[in-house]
Amino acid sequence: MRGKATAIGLLCVAEIAALSVWFTGAATLPAIRAETQISDLQASLYSSMLSVGFVVGTLTSAILGLADRWRPQYFFCGAALLAGAANAAVAFLDPASPLVPVLRLTIGASLAGCYPVGMKMVSTWAKGDMGLLVGILVGALTLGSGAPHLSQAFLQGLDWRVTLYVSSAACVLAAALVLLVRLGPNALPAAAFRPAAVLEGWRSRALRLANFGYFGHMWELYAVWGWIAVFLHASFSAWYGEGDPRAGYHASLTAFGVLGAGAIGAIGAGLVADRIGRTTVTIAAMAMSAACCMTVGFLFGGPPGPLIALCLFWGVVVIADSAQFSSAVMELADRERVGTMVTAQTSLGFLLTLAPLHLLPEAAELMGWEWAFWIIAAGPLLGCVAMARLRAHPDAVRIAGGRR
Repeated sequence: MRGKATAIGLLCVAEIAALSVWFTGAATLPAIRAETQISDLQASLYSSMLSVGFVVGTLTSAILGLADRWRPQYFFCGAALLAGAANAAVAFLDPASPLVPVLRLTIGASLAGCYPVGMKMVSTWAKGDMGLLVGILVGALTLGSGAPHLSQAFLQGLDWRVTLYVSSAACVLAAALVLLVRLGPNALPAAAFRPAAVLEGWRSRALRLANFGYFGHMWELYAVWGWIAVFLHASFSAWYGEGDPRAGYHASLTAFGVLGAGAIGAIGAGLVADRIGRTTVTIAAMAMSAACCMTVGFLFGGPPGPLIALCLFWGVVVIADSAQFSSAVMELADRERVGTMVTAQTSLGFLLTLAPLHLLPEAAELMGWEWAFWIIAAGPLLGCVAMARLRAHPDAVRIAGGRR
């Protein structure tokens, strides 16, 4: 148990540190826009190009089976170092430079060697607690993703580039720590190269339904995470007055709270899902998250207290189900292809995020933030349908020890 706890602990710290570069764009965007005139398209590219890069990286990894063929510690280490280098390079460029989206794409492609590979590594220790272990890792991901918002909140008045430097240094730490992680007893030898294996996620109906549930979840998740700081900044500015420094400080701090609260949701849901079933937990989480989508706009521009409370609750439920989709896929997949299946799942899921990441600011411009989030509520609602169908599928007995 001590070996397992040490390995999971080191891996979580490495995941937090490596994923800290993910939301540097969203966290620094308000400060960048205050300093430099960049277009709405350029602002959208700060988030979307990282997702494009992640899709390219995960798709390449899935087709080549890298997560099941390369030693995961080395794969993670090299990916974290490349992500940190690309992130630091952004600080030396004009924010309007065409090279910035290219570097954001590079960061995303590099993180394909961190997030899904980390899930493959944690699965080697699972023994009746897959949901909890993956939930802990996803909780670490949310903390790492939220770190730039926390950094930006406490670095108000300092150059926004400091946030980039701090997160890049964290990537170097992640690269060092992951080399100390030992794999568990479920680790298998490197799988044979078989590009067609990536299609198993579509051929199997049970895997397909688990993936469809994940896609509905992803339609909402990164649109919320990518734009919550901007939404909150606009709302607090309307309440405090345009230009009031409290708006930026409270927006950054609340945005970190939204992502950080997700750690509670991911770990708590993992603990519960291993006992009552993955489809039960995912359906409940997506239903509550869809309700938040359709409610939050009514609090826009009003007193900060109720809005902060709702957003923190949203932060818990919007990510609570995420680890359970990955856990279900790893339980339904052939053991030697676990890394490929979870990488393919994340690749297609992040490809889907590109549309809402661009649609949400357009909807805010057209309808106002009061109604903008309604366009992403459809994702979790359709995800509920997919997971209800998976619950009725015969192969669902393989999920969470038969607890569905």
